[in-house]
Amino acid sequence: QNRRGAGLAGARIQPLILFSVSMNTLHLIYGPQGAGKSTRAGELARIHRALPLAIDDWMGPLFGPDLPRPMDLAWVMARVQRCESRIWLTAEAALRAGCAVVLDLGFMKRAQREAAAARASAAGLAVQWHFVDAPLALRRERVARRNTQRGATFAFEVTPAMFDFMESQYEPPSAEERARAIVLESAS
Repeated sequence: QNRRGAGLAGARIQPLILFSVSMNTLHLIYGPQGAGKSTRAGELARIHRALPLAIDDWMGPLFGPDLPRPMDLAWVMARVQRCESRIWLTAEAALRAGCAVVLDLGFMKRAQREAAAARASAAGLAVQWHFVDAPLALRRERVARRNTQRGATFAFEVTPAMFDFMESQYEPPSAEERARAIVLESAS
């Protein structure tokens, strides 16, 4: 059961979910908004006793109250980049100390995923990718419910316009990316 109450009972999961990983594995989560990335990140953190690091946990409390109206994308992205830089440094320090890390930065674009893979490789980190997906209508429903319920995975309100914009920015994984990831596809 995920924290939003929708559950993952109808999800199709590749068979190697509970495999042996080293204590200092970097788990990288990606997928479109509303697919269940935050829920999956929390599950992985519990399973692997890992440090969860999510962009939403940083952006909302640090910058949410100061968000300009109307929203200024350049303003937001400058702060996202600052947070991501600090999150990566924190993740690398935790991994060097022997702690597994679950990194939930969205990784909406292929270039972001490639940069993350290159950074992890350059640092000699063990990586496990996790791709989380769900049908568009279900994702819209989940985001609307999260906005209303403001439960454990709520960080800030995602308006329909924001959802549509982010949806236009999302780049689905290539066959190669899917092949190297544990895939969670939720149907309900």
